Amino acid sequence: MKTLTPKAADGTGLFGHPTDFSLVLGGPLFQLLRRAHLADDALTMARQRVIVIALLAWLPLLVLSALEGRALGGDVAVPFLFDVEVQIRYLVALPLLIGAELIVHRRMRSILEIFQERRLVPESAMPRFDAATASAVRWRNSVFAEIVLIAVVYGFGILVVWRQYLALDAATWYASPAAGGSALSLAGLWYVYFSLPLFQFLLVRWYYRIFIWARFLWQVSRIDLSLVPTHPDRVGGLGFLAGTVHAFTMLAVAHGAMVASFVANRIFHLGAGLLDFKVEIAVMLVFVLVIVLAPMLFFAPQLAQAKRTGLREYGTLAERYVREFDAKWLRGGAPAGEAFVGSADIQSLADLGNGYEVVQTMKPAPVTKEMALQLAAATLAPIVPLALTMMPLEELLKKLLGILL
Repeated sequence: MKTLTPKAADGTGLFGHPTDFSLVLGGPLFQLLRRAHLADDALTMARQRVIVIALLAWLPLLVLSALEGRALGGDVAVPFLFDVEVQIRYLVALPLLIGAELIVHRRMRSILEIFQERRLVPESAMPRFDAATASAVRWRNSVFAEIVLIAVVYGFGILVVWRQYLALDAATWYASPAAGGSALSLAGLWYVYFSLPLFQFLLVRWYYRIFIWARFLWQVSRIDLSLVPTHPDRVGGLGFLAGTVHAFTMLAVAHGAMVASFVANRIFHLGAGLLDFKVEIAVMLVFVLVIVLAPMLFFAPQLAQAKRTGLREYGTLAERYVREFDAKWLRGGAPAGEAFVGSADIQSLADLGNGYEVVQTMKPAPVTKEMALQLAAATLAPIVPLALTMMPLEELLKKLLGILL
């Protein structure tokens, strides 16, 4: 069977296996990290990347704010070490964004191999499958794409989103009110022009990767796949794609941490309440579920067609078998001396019924309720501790025990 071997920029094999597939092993930043000895082709240096990148983004902010007397107090309402949003963003969410790369890489690298092992792609369609893979690799390695992402971060993420919607409306360690706006401190300059863009770039680069993944799945779903209606995974053999959903769990936790940090800052420093942000929390939850699960729905039309075809074909097979069974055992057609008890015909009838039931219960997409609940729980987990801002822990436990008992 023909396979595509992804290549590095110099033409050598990048992954060591002709059927490896990765959303993260590519792009200018990845190449820069490799040259800095902070990444390799197996992404095994995650700890080093987390430490170095987090310190580059966070440590200068601590040092500069301390030099300006705004680390623990000073003449500002929100000192640096009391800025919950910044601490969680760079010490929790940023490491999660980096660590998620390793999980996604390991979970998804065998995707192409499984497609081929299960013969889901007919031989005649392999050129289209290879073309979709090659296209995904090109998009992932695109220098132009990362330049555009940087432009989006500085031109929209910083100047519009952060300044208009996310920056605290108070005197902080990074800015003080001034005529016509606010004046950035030294720490604020590093924050606005390096730390914040770095974090936003890592975040939007994940959205870009998910777009590449969704585009790849869309192209594959346009191929006439060889689905098997009686496959026990009840999605025609595509059940392995469910593992890719689990790969994004850490990314979901990172999004929950970002929301939690945003909400916590406004609760602790602006006197807001947790329920004031129920819309924002709900929007983030829906956003995570959509970007992770929606691409799986691309296979719904083929799975629906496979189910209809399977019900017709296996229904015809079942009809022929049960008529022969009826004629043999109920209408006196059985050979003289053949015992009914222990006959293999009974087991075959049961097996046929089980196979038909599998076709009847085929799912419309390789997505389960358990997957959605797992992603939802991962997203909401960092937000749950903020419930303590609504009532003391002791009272919260009493209410919980009252519900359970």
